[in-house]
This record gives sequence, C-alpha cells and structure tokens, in this order.
Amino acid sequence: MSQMLALTILLAILYTGDIVATRTKAWIPSVFVCAILFLIGYWTFFPEDIVSIAGINPVVATMFMYFLITNMGTLLSLKELKNQWKSIVISISGIVGIVVILFTIGAMIFDLQTMIVAIPPLVGGVVAAIVMSDGATAAGLDDLAVFAIVIYVIQGFAGYPITSIMLKREAKRLLKEHKSGNLHTIVQEQESAEKASEQPKLFARMPEKYNTDYFKFFRIAFVGLLAYSTSVALEPIVTVNALVLCLVFGVIASTVGFLEKQPLQKANGFGFAIMGLMLFIFDGLKRATPDMLVRIIVPLVVSILLAVIGMYIFSFIAGKILKVSPNLAFAISLTALYGFPADYILTNEVVNSSTTDEKEREMLLSHMLPPMLVGGFISVTITSVIIAGVFVNWL
Repeated sequence: MSQMLALTILLAILYTGDIVATRTKAWIPSVFVCAILFLIGYWTFFPEDIVSIAGINPVVATMFMYFLITNMGTLLSLKELKNQWKSIVISISGIVGIVVILFTIGAMIFDLQTMIVAIPPLVGGVVAAIVMSDGATAAGLDDLAVFAIVIYVIQGFAGYPITSIMLKREAKRLLKEHKSGNLHTIVQEQESAEKASEQPKLFARMPEKYNTDYFKFFRIAFVGLLAYSTSVALEPIVTVNALVLCLVFGVIASTVGFLEKQPLQKANGFGFAIMGLMLFIFDGLKRATPDMLVRIIVPLVVSILLAVIGMYIFSFIAGKILKVSPNLAFAISLTALYGFPADYILTNEVVNSSTTDEKEREMLLSHMLPPMLVGGFISVTITSVIIAGVFVNWL
C-alpha cells in the first residue's frame, strides 16, 4: 500500500467520525466511530503498519504530544490551575472507585491476578498498560499480558459515549443558567482575559511581522525542551513524566508571557497535530485481533463495567461533597478511560453541538474544558503510571 493511499484512507475515517458526530450532535462521538472503523479495517484489509506507512510513526507522534500538551497548558493560568483542585479530587476519587470495586467484586468474580493486571490500564495510560503487559509476560501469564493491552485499547468504547452524554447534560444545565444571567460575569471576565493575552507580554514590543508561525513553533518546542530536560535532570531523584511537565511549563510560559494563548492554533498547526496524534492512538487497535477478544471478552467487559460503576459511585459522592454537578463529576472521572486528546475532542464536539452562539461556546468551554483536561492528566498521565509501578510487583 502506498503512503498516499494509506493516508487518504485514514483521513476518510477521521472525516467519517466528524460527520457522524455532527449529524448526531455528538451523541455518537467521532472517536467512537473512528475506533470501530479502525477495528474493522485491521480485521479485513489494513496492513498492520498502515499508520506508519501513512507517515505517523512513534517519533512523529511524540513530537505532536509535546506540542499539543504544551499548547494545552496555555489554556490554564496558574490561578485557574489552582482553582481546579476539585477536579483533581474528583479524578482521584474515580480512581479509588475503580480500585475498590475491582479488588472486591471483580476479584470475587475472576481472580486477584486478573484484577491486578486490569486496574492500571483502566486508570489510563499506555505506559501503564505496557508495564503490566511486560510484568505479566515475565511472570508467565501470557493471556494476562494480552489482556493488559486489549483493555487499554478497548476501554474507550465505554468511555466515549458515556462522557458525551454527561457533557451534553452539563452543557444544557450551564446554558440554562447562562440564559438566566448567572454566568454572564464569568464569560465577560474570560473574554477580557483572552483579549489581554492576545500578544505574549515578553514580545509585546516586537513588530507583529516577526511573530511568524515558525517563531511560534520555536517557542513551543523550546518550552517542550525545558520540560524534557527537567524530567531528565530529576530522574535520579524522582521520576516525573516529561509530558506532565509540558503541561506545567505551558501554564508557566503563558503566565509569564513567553507563549500566547493557544499558540499552536495561531501557528496553524493544531489540526495537523491532532490528526497525527489521533491516528497514532488508533494504531494501538491493531493488537486487538478477533481471536484475542474472544479469549478475554468476558473479563474485559465485566472489568470495564465494574470500573465505570466504581467511578460513578465515588465521583458522585465527591461531587456532592465539593458541590460539583454529578454530570461533570462523572465526566471528569471517565477521562481515566482515554485521557488526552480524546477529552479535548469530546468536550469541543459537545460544545459545538450545543450552541451556535460564540459567547455561549466560550462560556461552556471555560466551565467544562479545564476540569476535563486536568482530570485526564491526573488519572492517565500521572496516577496510572504510579499504580502500575506498584501493582507490577504483585504479580
């Protein structure tokens, strides 16, 4: 298969996902549709390395991750990040729900080893799935090694549609409050802040003609380099994921005026980066063969179902205590099933389908996007790796 044929097929799949999401007003998310189509493709005529053939290999995907996560950090000010402590608590509560339910009910239905392997991938990241898969292989548990990978690539099928439903309900509630006048001040404050930060403060005196797309890319890459270098420097003391630091450094760079808000969009690179990263994520579905799914379908379905129930119960309790709406609290906890960039895409799809008014869209994004992004990072990027590091020693 030629590169351009592979790329054309994959882009057709992404576009089909967009069409379905638009036609159904995000009730069927694009990522869900794309995942189904990728599975069908891998089970029929796709070469196993179709994503690499199209030009998206792990090195390119890593570059996109650095760019996108640094860019994401510019959406959050230090004050706003501090204000998201409730999202952090809710995300951790959802993780606790997964652990409690699977170690009790799940262990009674199956066995403790299966649940030990299942929990870290369910909490999120691909790193956690690989750690548990390698650990199971080393322990001679071949089926569980496959189980760790498959549960990671399949769990989004539960997370995508449920999250979309929760966010749509939350958007409806927020729009109702907004129309009653309760959220008007927040929107005005956000608009003022965005206008004030249109040009990065450190380069305010630089003529606009020199603030080219390449200069924006350079500054994003430089912040990513700082995050990577800091991660390497800290490695002898403590392991900190460089991508987590990209988020933190993106927040700092935006706050001090080194980066403007959403520089990747302003450099006309955001859509391309999202395309590449999503293709790389869907590439993980090539491991989920029909035979593999048949062997582990029962523990797979039951584990994901129990995890969702655990997240709902514990996030509902945390949301009630913290006075966060049940819909948003559940959506935040569900980010553990997919993380970034799906949390970003799902939120934007719901916002775009909920209203055509630009001010209302900004209001919805200001209320829903920051907690969704923070929740995803707490679970997928940070907590899942920590849990995997502990659980793999129990096999």
